Amino acid sequence: MGTPAVQIAFLLAMLTGLAFTVFNDPYIRRVHRRALLAVVVLCAALVLQNQVESLLAAGAPRVTARTLAAILGYCLRPAVIALFISIVSPGGGRRLWALVLLGINALVHLTALFSGLCFSISPDNHFIRGPLGYTCLAVSLALLLQLLFITIRYRRRGPVRELALPVLIVGMILAATWLDLSAGETDFPISCLTAAMALSCVFYYIWLHGQFVREHEEDLRDRQQVRIMMSQIQPHFLYNTLSTIQVLCHTDPEKAADVTGQFSEYLRQNLDSLSRPGLIPFWKELEHTRTYAAIEETRFPHIRVRWDIGDGDFSLPPLTLQPMVENAIRHGVRIREDGLVEVSTRREGAFHRLEIRDNGQGFDVGSLETLDGSHIGIRSVRERVERMCGGSLDIRSSPGEGTTVTIRIPAPPAAREGRETP
Repeated sequence: MGTPAVQIAFLLAMLTGLAFTVFNDPYIRRVHRRALLAVVVLCAALVLQNQVESLLAAGAPRVTARTLAAILGYCLRPAVIALFISIVSPGGGRRLWALVLLGINALVHLTALFSGLCFSISPDNHFIRGPLGYTCLAVSLALLLQLLFITIRYRRRGPVRELALPVLIVGMILAATWLDLSAGETDFPISCLTAAMALSCVFYYIWLHGQFVREHEEDLRDRQQVRIMMSQIQPHFLYNTLSTIQVLCHTDPEKAADVTGQFSEYLRQNLDSLSRPGLIPFWKELEHTRTYAAIEETRFPHIRVRWDIGDGDFSLPPLTLQPMVENAIRHGVRIREDGLVEVSTRREGAFHRLEIRDNGQGFDVGSLETLDGSHIGIRSVRERVERMCGGSLDIRSSPGEGTTVTIRIPAPPAAREGRETP
């Protein structure tokens, strides 16, 4: 019958298509691409090994050749799972443990060349399982549980439903193993486990591709939001600062030189923020904001910015504090004869509390969504604080009474424990 040949051709064609897809996938990192291609190669080798062993089992007794083919199959199956672990795991410790298990599995099955401890092939070409004949099954099960644990632990940022596919893969492999064991010593051209391994490659690639695409989109979104912030902040401030420097060149050249230096530092810090889409230390954001505030105090002598920094040991998204201080100056205190912006930080239990208070004109918080950009960046800052560090941004304001913006950044668990320890 041509069925076995069709099965093998189908599996090999599927794996070839998967290899081509992985090779051309722009979202996969180079190290993951190499690992996935290695998985495809091992699965293809396992398919061919199954066919060779089936032919040797059906033909005249060739004990050594069939023993070597069986050893190869027992070594390849857990190796595929170990490669998946290397893709998912962020650290090397668990990958080392997987290599140790693979080494033990290989050594145990190599004993078949000179003893029946693991398995043996009888002179009449029958497979005989020895006392350690389930070593491959035990090692594969241990690796599967490890893979499932790592997948759930290190890929838990996304929705819970995304874990359904990895769990399904593990279940499919376990079910295929049970079917093979239930069949006893019957020789199949392609075992259920081999077919399950090949299908797992496809399913696991689909799942990993979704993870990589999401990470890529999150990175793009973070960069885009920073660029939006920059486009909102730069035009009016840059042009006005250059105009101030131009005037000072005629009236106070020494002051013009100072403002030019501050302006240069401000631009450098902006460029640095663009290159840091993740969280940054608070002191860097504070330095950037102080530079901005110093320039504004030069432009508007009736404005003061007061600093009360009681806590600075935390990280936050770039361009979080500076836009809030800019809002307070630009839309709050400029109209006051004695405008004041107060910036304070405090540690409050499990949170780092950052507050920006001004005595400006205030506004109706309920109309914030309809202000159409007049209060720059509030929505963007809030979204980035919530998404990137699980924090919050609250605004209290009333027309004519000033505005208070409170940002809370959760402290890492380790930092909380350290603070609570006497």
